[in-house]
Amino acid sequence: MRNILFIIGALALFSCKSMTTKKIEKEFVWEGANIYFLLTDRFYNGDSSNDINFNRTKETGKLRGFKGGDIKGVTQKIKEGYFTKLGINAIWMTPVVEQIHGGTDEGTGVSYGYHGYWAKDWTKIDPNFGTKEDLKELVALAHQKGIRVLLDAVINHTGPVTEKDAVWPESWVRTAPQCSYDTYENTISCTLVKNLPDIKTESNENVDLPPQLVAKWKAEGRYEQEIKELDAFFKRTRHPRAPRFYIMKWLTDYITEFGIDGYRVDTVKHTEEFVWQEFKKECDIAFAAYKKNNANEVLDDNDFYLVGEVYNYTISHGKSFDFGDKRVNYFDKAFNSLINFELKWNVKQMTEKDVFYKYDSILQNGLKDYGVLNYMTSHDDGQPFDTKRKMPYKTATMLFLTPGTSQVYYGDESARDLTIEGTVGDATLRSFMNWGDIESDENTQEILNHWQKLGQFRANHMAIGAGKHQLISEENGLIFSRVKNEDKVIVGINLPKGNKILEVSSIFKNGDRINDFYSKQTSVVQNGKLAIQSNFDILLLEKK
Repeated sequence: MRNILFIIGALALFSCKSMTTKKIEKEFVWEGANIYFLLTDRFYNGDSSNDINFNRTKETGKLRGFKGGDIKGVTQKIKEGYFTKLGINAIWMTPVVEQIHGGTDEGTGVSYGYHGYWAKDWTKIDPNFGTKEDLKELVALAHQKGIRVLLDAVINHTGPVTEKDAVWPESWVRTAPQCSYDTYENTISCTLVKNLPDIKTESNENVDLPPQLVAKWKAEGRYEQEIKELDAFFKRTRHPRAPRFYIMKWLTDYITEFGIDGYRVDTVKHTEEFVWQEFKKECDIAFAAYKKNNANEVLDDNDFYLVGEVYNYTISHGKSFDFGDKRVNYFDKAFNSLINFELKWNVKQMTEKDVFYKYDSILQNGLKDYGVLNYMTSHDDGQPFDTKRKMPYKTATMLFLTPGTSQVYYGDESARDLTIEGTVGDATLRSFMNWGDIESDENTQEILNHWQKLGQFRANHMAIGAGKHQLISEENGLIFSRVKNEDKVIVGINLPKGNKILEVSSIFKNGDRINDFYSKQTSVVQNGKLAIQSNFDILLLEKK
């Protein structure tokens, strides 16, 4: 009896401890988040035993095969505090669903679905990435560290057809024509590229499950369970058994089962906009159910987060994307945020002052209550801001200090090489994470340190990404404030090294003790001014 009481007491203590570690005291809003985007297969190999599956052993084109990265690898880096030190409060992973088993060769050498965008079975995690248990562990640990988890949702297409992967039935997909992208219709009712079957998302016709999926589930011993769940879903929603609703059911299961916090949605403009309104509704229902059933696991009161990839959308578009013959507002009852394809060009063509002013003006007015996800490098943008990694400090400064949500692409913070010899197309952007440089190269460590300071400061102050921007001075560098409710900071960039005297009376009061987060020095406001002596050209000022 004593042993039983001890076990009960220990479990209660563990439960209380878990609740304590998961309680996040500082404010978090998605509009000011730091999102880390990684290709699951290219980040860190936490389990070498799952590196080869389904006999994916053909020689591939350069960087077009699986390289061993997995869910356990991401979890290991969460444990080590890598993301926390970088100020990351959300991780976006490429799709982890089971990929086509075969490979394709469209002139670039054999390619496998290492990137996650070639789904074969949305209901199962690809063994190259890991298991359901691995994903549960990752989400739980991330939440304990105050880090949200985004997965990547694909509803637009299946994986390509190969010798191992049959085409889905005609009731599910179209295999022609290929998109010409010159009108709205020629962007959505077509295949993105050759041999990428397009889901008939416009259809409301009841369709049977693909026979290859039925056979697969039966062989795996889970056919009855999957059918039972599908029946319950369609009974609750009263949706027709149309292709898109099957996929929505499978994707929202990752919310209720694992507690993910959001989805980055792929190829948004290639699908009818009403699809995303329907998806948003189902995600919200699933997230509410998860929070009700797992009250102790919930980080905050934020809604489920949906950020969309509307390729070539820019913040200058405002709420509507222009197809030429039609304008579509994807924020309407669907996305919280859209990926912004513009920042890298703004930073090249405008002054820092003008970039900050532009983004503040749009986000505080036309896009108020919505957001954009800013990036400088991505997995499929062949023109990154700093291709040769000659400006890693400026990349960090502008990414983290520009209003909006920030997206760090894995290796931005360590100047991972983007010019891999022998690659074709976007493969050069997808090399394995350069952990060796981080461990042994002093220059890389200095770059990472700069990213870490800015990232942590931004994570500590939602005012940086989501607050009101105000110019203070541009006489000796650029000095500005950001304010969100009681969160108030002052930032200075391009400042003279050595002694710096700033006018800070608009934010801080005389006698306030102010910390420069960058140099770790403190000073007291006197006569509305603050004096800081540092060897850096940047100040990140916060009240102690």
